[in-house]
Amino acid sequence: MGGPARPRVLAVVGATAAGKSDLAVELALRLGGEALNTDSMQLYRGMDIGTAKLTLAERRGVPHHLLDVWPVTETASVAAYQRLARPLIDGLLAAGTAPVLVGGSGLYVRAALDDLEFPGTDPEIRARLEAELAARGPEEMHRRLKELDPVAAEAVLASNGRRVVRALEVIELTGRPFSATMPSYDAVYDSVQIGVAVPRPELDERIALRVDRMWAAGFVEEVRRLAGEGLADGRTASRALGYAQVLRFLAGEWAEEQAREETVRATRRFARRQESWFRRDPRVRWLPYDAPDLVDQALATAGRRLG
Repeated sequence: MGGPARPRVLAVVGATAAGKSDLAVELALRLGGEALNTDSMQLYRGMDIGTAKLTLAERRGVPHHLLDVWPVTETASVAAYQRLARPLIDGLLAAGTAPVLVGGSGLYVRAALDDLEFPGTDPEIRARLEAELAARGPEEMHRRLKELDPVAAEAVLASNGRRVVRALEVIELTGRPFSATMPSYDAVYDSVQIGVAVPRPELDERIALRVDRMWAAGFVEEVRRLAGEGLADGRTASRALGYAQVLRFLAGEWAEEQAREETVRATRRFARRQESWFRRDPRVRWLPYDAPDLVDQALATAGRRLG
């Protein structure tokens, strides 16, 4: 028999309100691991109630990394996140500590785990392409993309002008197809992903209950305080679920109840997109959220996949 098994990377994924954070804490406690956030909005300082960020007590002594990293005025960048996450994961593995990734931002999970490149940007090229987009429209730009990179054109909607511009920028900047930089399922770590599965009607109910709890916990006051710190000027944070809706209430555009109802609706739509993203990844092993032995099932699944 050899020595103790080398730790691998475990990721807990799934839709918002599925119970990922609590499961990750339990797994970290059982494995002697540490948690690493893969929720793009929990990276922001002060965005606590609306992102369901665990309190110190709820973390139960498990170290949590990549929470409260950016001010709300910072524009989120998956490339910047990757530069933060990879050294943390490498350091934990080198120390013999299991990293437990947790969060529902699919591209952030992939940026942490997979062979994913993020080409740079060129302000002059971007400005020229954006001017062309404004003058000619996304469909014409998409036709050009189809000629240069048919694979990318198949994956990028013709109506998504911003994404079409980015694809053309990368092609011009690197001389390579944009499709060569698109996400693959090639992991750079020995890893396993546990998906927390919640039937849609129950998930919808859990989301409504979460929003009720957010309001009861002082969410509007949190948004009002962050508005004083420049939240509305943050290109990413200002669009976060709940925060965008409450900002409209605070601006006098909506009644408070409308902001609350729209938060529920927007979160339910987002949860469906999250599920669609993670269901496409054949590596995710789905487990029922309400299994009484969920933690044991997750550990057994990780053992079968990694042992």
